[in-house]
Amino acid sequence: MMTSAILAILLSTTAPVSQPAAAAVVAADGSGEFKTVQEAVNAAPQLTSRDRPWTILIKPGTYRELVYIQREKRYLTLRGGGADPSETVITYDLHANMPGLDGQKIGTFRTPTVYIDADDFACENLTFENAAKPRTGQALAIRIDGDRVRFRRCRFLGWQDTILGNRGRHHFDDCYIAGAVDFIFGGATQWYENCHIHCLGGGYITAASTREDIAYGFVFNHCRITAESADVRTYLGRPWRAFASTTFLNTEMPAAVRGAGWHNWDKPEREQTARYAEFNSRGAGAGAAPDQRVAWSRQLRADEAKAITKEAVLAGSDGWKP
Repeated sequence: MMTSAILAILLSTTAPVSQPAAAAVVAADGSGEFKTVQEAVNAAPQLTSRDRPWTILIKPGTYRELVYIQREKRYLTLRGGGADPSETVITYDLHANMPGLDGQKIGTFRTPTVYIDADDFACENLTFENAAKPRTGQALAIRIDGDRVRFRRCRFLGWQDTILGNRGRHHFDDCYIAGAVDFIFGGATQWYENCHIHCLGGGYITAASTREDIAYGFVFNHCRITAESADVRTYLGRPWRAFASTTFLNTEMPAAVRGAGWHNWDKPEREQTARYAEFNSRGAGAGAAPDQRVAWSRQLRADEAKAITKEAVLAGSDGWKP
């Protein structure tokens, strides 16, 4: 359609050179081709290629909807159209204790506001939110089952279980993640670069369920942890499954991080299998005091930390370079 072609050209003139022109535009006020994100996703072609990605521009606004990125929608990019990711928000408020149509609680895994099932998905300049009230139960802002998934300048807002990296490899760059309990969790391999991790309440930042045969679970590099208030106390993580793997490299940690650092989920046997490590944690108080950490976590040597690179963690068998 001529209208779509003209609109794509206009958008491309204002976007950075590295960004492709939008193939579709979403606007809640009706000024785009679609009024909801899901409509635009449904209309995107299936199984596009690396050389022919499909970019959906989402104009600033609040989109109250559930979004599912189908398995067939590869090489799809969602891009927020505002100057800041806070201007474009996808939000919903399902939580695990809500009753379903059968009268039973819907459970954790049916609560994500956005569910990404496709490989080679990318997103930038957007906010993903689960707006369920604090302490109502597990409430996912996003669930990721795709492989080779990238996020740049995105915000993830929740309380318990904000981000579920269920499987695959995921890269987060310059993102903001807020929550209180197990708010980064799952069995995926994820690299967080220059991210801001904000603790809204006492709890646990991570709850990895890494498989034994997977070398890396969650890796945080040059990140910053902050707390909502002075009375917040948090652990860096607890092992959802026995071989949980989480590493913090060169991360700024506040006094809100407990000196022990890590919790065994009241399962002492997991102290023998969980893979928790740090290098060059810095900050005030016990939050960055390596001598106070539990004996079953590791403080890495400089050469060991140097070997943990984005390329080493995310390459996999296909040599992925996000």
